[in-house]
Amino acid sequence: MPEIVLDGERFLVTLVTVLVIMDPVGNVPIFLALTRDQAETERRRSALVATFVAAIVIAVFAVAGERLLQLVGISLEALQVAGGLLLLIIGYELLNPGGSSRLTTAEGDANVALVPLGTPLLAGPGAIAATMLATAESDSIGETLSVFAALAVVFVVVYLAMRFASTLARILSPTIIDLISRVLGLVVAAIGVQLLAGAIEVWVRDGVN
Repeated sequence: MPEIVLDGERFLVTLVTVLVIMDPVGNVPIFLALTRDQAETERRRSALVATFVAAIVIAVFAVAGERLLQLVGISLEALQVAGGLLLLIIGYELLNPGGSSRLTTAEGDANVALVPLGTPLLAGPGAIAATMLATAESDSIGETLSVFAALAVVFVVVYLAMRFASTLARILSPTIIDLISRVLGLVVAAIGVQLLAGAIEVWVRDGVN
């Protein structure tokens, strides 16, 4: 039986990328606004349900993402371009928090723990694309396990941020939260540019498949 060795670099890259995209601290005011009519116990349940839904969605794409790409005839580079463009959009929205987006707003009487908290606020297109890329680029069982370990840590952080959202809101002023969101927006945009640059480099070298 081959020895399974976890990849620390893959773990850290996946952890930072997905955590920045999901922006748990920046989502605290959104979570509080969407659950403002809920009692504290209901708010805690919403945090748990939203995290669980997001984890399931991300896990499905992480496991079946590469196979899905093969079935529909999409290359990894095409996914990188799509994910990069989506990250640029998400980064722009984080840099301009005053705007609204269909990616982060609920409609009608939807269960906010499912929509938009679980998806697309947490398990949005950017996080899905980043996860699919991380698993597709993993060449060993150790690297794949490193990706899932990073995702597990991400969802623990995301849950704790929502679970203690009221406390965080009292500790962090709206100005600080806004500043964090803007800084993360710049990082998300930079990740999107890097994805685009990587795909273009491959296309220039090997041609578009």
